[in-house]
Amino acid sequence: MLGKLFGRGEERPEADPYALPVSRRQKNGMYTLRALGDVRVLALVEAAQVGDWEAVKAALAPFDLGRDHHVLGELADLDGVQEWIGRAVREDKEHRATALLISGARHISWGWEARTAARAVNVSQEQWRVFHERLHIAEEQLFEAAELQPEWVTPWRRLLTSGRGMSVGHAINETRLHAALRRDPLDLETHVEWLSQMQPRWGGEPGQALAFARDAFARAPQGHRLGCVLAMAHIEDWVESDNGECLETPEIRDELRAAADRTILHPAYVRRPGWQRDFNMFAMALSLAEERHTIRRVFKSLDGAYTSWPWTFLAEPEKRFARHHRQA
Repeated sequence: MLGKLFGRGEERPEADPYALPVSRRQKNGMYTLRALGDVRVLALVEAAQVGDWEAVKAALAPFDLGRDHHVLGELADLDGVQEWIGRAVREDKEHRATALLISGARHISWGWEARTAARAVNVSQEQWRVFHERLHIAEEQLFEAAELQPEWVTPWRRLLTSGRGMSVGHAINETRLHAALRRDPLDLETHVEWLSQMQPRWGGEPGQALAFARDAFARAPQGHRLGCVLAMAHIEDWVESDNGECLETPEIRDELRAAADRTILHPAYVRRPGWQRDFNMFAMALSLAEERHTIRRVFKSLDGAYTSWPWTFLAEPEKRFARHHRQA
């Protein structure tokens, strides 16, 4: 009774036995999430850092790399993986599909590292050459991984990214989208990647991505993380807009509040490794909308956990997160 009166009536999530202790917080209470906040993922990352393929395979045992985009992302973004994963592809026939998936995902990230985030006109010919060379390798490896493991969704989601970089065209990328959604119609990362491809900067029409997100959200069960696609759609709209206050409307605030309540704040929502990224999506969208109520619950749940994406759409992303965290 008293708990409800003072705002403490919501059930607390059960303690996560694999939660990675926070090693250091900044003075403002925030910290950058590492290894998805999970001790098992940290063991995976540490094994990959030293190129210990046997230890990597052992650390992958609790996870389904064919469906877990977050865990795959930890390996894809890890510098140095490209130096040893090719040997695993060649020599480990039993786990060839897993090695191909990791190598393909890494080559996409490695390719973008060569290209950099510069505007296309500022990318040198040599950068373009290396970029396309690495993406070509990625595509070959991901297609083979998908052939070896037809039920996996992660190769197809990554092929959407490489396809965008290779400019394979809308029809081919749409085929890849449908291949991913046949394997998991509610896959959030596939939907978010397609959102990006529907933006005007990639040839889409204004309003198209938001309509896609609203349709996906309407099909999502309560408590399913697919609802985050709506938060991301509004962030993408803000990125495309020349008006920095475009999300500050009562209608958008209401929509974001309802989406958060039905998604990350719903009792059925499952906190898997990397759940903080889902909360950061809503934290950023609600912040851009200048929403003042639901955002407090979101930041309270985060307890200072910052994930660089999607805040990197902003200048000085850590400072912006810290300011909103403090205000909430």
